[in-house]
Amino acid sequence: MAEHRQLQRAALLDAARVLLAEGGREALTFSAIAARAGLARSSVYEYFRSRAAVVEELCAVDLPLWAAEIEAGMAACDSARDRLEAYVRGQLHLAADPRHVAVAAISELELDDAARERIRAAHAGLITLVVDALRKLGHENPRLAAVLLQGVVESASRQAERATADEAAAIADAAVALALDGLAGSA
Repeated sequence: MAEHRQLQRAALLDAARVLLAEGGREALTFSAIAARAGLARSSVYEYFRSRAAVVEELCAVDLPLWAAEIEAGMAACDSARDRLEAYVRGQLHLAADPRHVAVAAISELELDDAARERIRAAHAGLITLVVDALRKLGHENPRLAAVLLQGVVESASRQAERATADEAAAIADAAVALALDGLAGSA
């Protein structure tokens, strides 16, 4: 029975992901989730009390997967500079995913403060991925540098949300240059 419930919950989350990717936050309704998962609408209420609860669960499941993807991209790099670039580009790539954009929009509008804080804490876990690379680059306080870098990544993500593909690429390049060479740029 427990396995059946886990499978149904996973099917509902998969349906929510598809709906977000295809239609954005407006597409994420309990009726649509149920239809996509092949379940009765009332079944969705057995697992989630609200649309916000679906979003919170998606974040809880997907953020560790996205962090693992960023970490894998960093691990494939030979130098600390390359790992730093992979960290920035990896996050910007994931932030451009339509599901992430829709989840972020719903999170801002519908989640309570406690849920937002849990999601912020999960995002903060990304910071630990880059501390070692910053240490190897000679930062005196690599943890603080990582927190500041995360602010740059989040700002670049917000700028890229409304950008064309070419503009988003330029934003990513600027964020990487800022991360690697600071405001003065490389010599």
